[in-house]
Amino acid sequence: MEAIANLLNNAVSYIRTIGVSDAIDILIVAYLIYKTIEIVRRTNSKNVARAILLLLVVLVLSYLFGLTMINYLLRKAMELGLIALVVLFQPELRRLLERVGSSLSTNRSISTPAMETAIAQTVLACTDMSESHTGALIIFQRDVDLGSIVNTGTLVNADVTAELLKNLFYNKAPLHDGAVIIRDARIAAAGCVLPLTKNTNLSKDLGMRHRAGIGLSEESDAVVIIVSEESGAISLAIDGMLKRHLNAAALTQLLHNELFIDEEPKTWKEKMSIALRRLKREDRDEEE
Repeated sequence: MEAIANLLNNAVSYIRTIGVSDAIDILIVAYLIYKTIEIVRRTNSKNVARAILLLLVVLVLSYLFGLTMINYLLRKAMELGLIALVVLFQPELRRLLERVGSSLSTNRSISTPAMETAIAQTVLACTDMSESHTGALIIFQRDVDLGSIVNTGTLVNADVTAELLKNLFYNKAPLHDGAVIIRDARIAAAGCVLPLTKNTNLSKDLGMRHRAGIGLSEESDAVVIIVSEESGAISLAIDGMLKRHLNAAALTQLLHNELFIDEEPKTWKEKMSIALRRLKREDRDEEE
C-alpha cells in the first residue's frame, strides 16, 4: 500500500509541473498520432505499420542488451525509412495537407437563391431517380477544388434542373456511368471519373458507385450524393462517412447543413473565406 501511495504522490507531483505549453505539446502529439492511425486504418498499410512497430521493438531490445552493431544498423535503417515512408504515403500525406489547408477557412457559404434552387432541383431529381432505380452520383464542390476531376468528364456549364440531371443519368445516356460535379450552383461537368476508396471494411452490398463516392469524400471536402441502381436508396458521403436510406426531407436538411451557414459571417476568417470564394467565382466566370 505504501508503494502505491508513493506512486500516486509522484504522479500528482508530476501533473502539477505540467504547464500550458506542455498541455499544448501533448495535444498536438496526440492529434498527430490520431491522424496517423486514421491514415493506417483507411489504407492498405497495416502490414507496413506492423513492420515498423517490429523494427522499433528490435531497436529497443538491441539497445537494452548492448547489441551495438545491430542497433547501429537499425538506426540507419530507420533514418532511411523515414524518407521511404514519405514516398510510400505520398498520396495520403497530400490529402492530409489539403484537408488542413481547407480547414483554415469555412467550407460553407451564405444561402443564395441559386444554391437553394440547385439543392431543391437535386433533391427532386434524386427522389425521382430513387423511385425508378436510376443510379446517380452527384457531387457538390466546396473549398477543395475538383478541377482535376472535372477534366475527366464532359464540360456542361448549365443551371441545375431536375430534368437535366435525370437525363444525364438516364441509363442509355453516354454520360450516365460517371459523376456530375456541381460548382457554384451550376453543373460544371458530367461523366466524371472518381477515385475509388481504399477502405476494405465497407459493406459488401456497396457497389462501385458508392465506393467512388466515398473515395472522393475521403480525398476532398465535397458533399457526395449517391442513388443506388439496385435498391433505389439515397445516400450521402462526407469525409469518408456514408449516411444511407435518406428521404427527401433528410437529404434537403443535410445539404443545407453542409453547404450553408445560418447567418452573416462575424469573424474575419469567415468574411475572408467568402470574399476569396467570390473572387474565384468571378475569375471562373470571366474565363468561361
